Amino acid sequence: MLALLERGVGHFRRHGALAALRHGFVHYGLFPLARASRRVAPEADWYDAFLARFFFWGIHRRWPGDRPLFNDAWVRIRTSGEINDPLRVLVSDKELVKLYVKAAVGDAYNVPTLAVLRSVGEARAFDYPPDCVIKPTHGSGQLILRRGGSVLDLDEIESWFAMNYYRDGLREQNYRTLRPKVIVEPILYGDSRLSDFKFICLRGEPKLIQVDVDRHGNHTRQYFDVEWRRQDFELMYPTHPGVVPRPDNLDDMLRVAAALSRPFGLVRVDLYTDGRQCHVGEITNCHANGCEIFPSAEDERRASGVLFG
Repeated sequence: MLALLERGVGHFRRHGALAALRHGFVHYGLFPLARASRRVAPEADWYDAFLARFFFWGIHRRWPGDRPLFNDAWVRIRTSGEINDPLRVLVSDKELVKLYVKAAVGDAYNVPTLAVLRSVGEARAFDYPPDCVIKPTHGSGQLILRRGGSVLDLDEIESWFAMNYYRDGLREQNYRTLRPKVIVEPILYGDSRLSDFKFICLRGEPKLIQVDVDRHGNHTRQYFDVEWRRQDFELMYPTHPGVVPRPDNLDDMLRVAAALSRPFGLVRVDLYTDGRQCHVGEITNCHANGCEIFPSAEDERRASGVLFG
């Protein structure tokens, strides 16, 4: 309760009384009501599209439209039949996406798979390596990073088999038919603080590169165009204060991102690299559901300009 009060006071100081009241009504009144409705509402396209637009309105204080704006474009994918394209559904599965990567650019670009666990019994009996990454194949954002044989929360892993990310999340339809599984992978290049290179691509052409630094710790970001020119805008997380060096194999990363994004209108291709080789982390259909907030309209205009010209 104290934390809620502190957030409310902080919002009041930054934005004023009217905005603070609206923020409280939306985030602590309408949003919980909408989240509670997800489990009982019908699995209907109209409801899922309404929920996506409603959360967009609550977060951005405007209804999504047809404008060439960064967040609006992601929501348009969610609220159209495009999200149910069989290829978008396939690449949402963290096991099956590797079949697509292998076919499009070669298996060498896949993160090696140590195991795919298809039941609670398999997950509890498996001898997990002392250093590995464990995550459900049918969700987004859930992850256990094991280092040095640390104690595992097997109850958390078991809970993933009961998770329905479509209903438990924001009704993203590309997750609706995915089968619950758990995948185990090595920690790439032995570096658990590896930066994520996220290539936002439009019609098979990389346009914008988002670099997430220390994503599981002090999360910061920098943005670049494809010529590795740093972009002067911020989205959701603070700008990384240091220098993010241009990867030596950037040309290969751009080639991989272009090849993987070619069948899609707008998509995000996530890569990891040590500067010599790169691996595909995942392919993301709707960047943060279009719900990440730019600190200003000018930042949104700059990002949209790089993406859409």
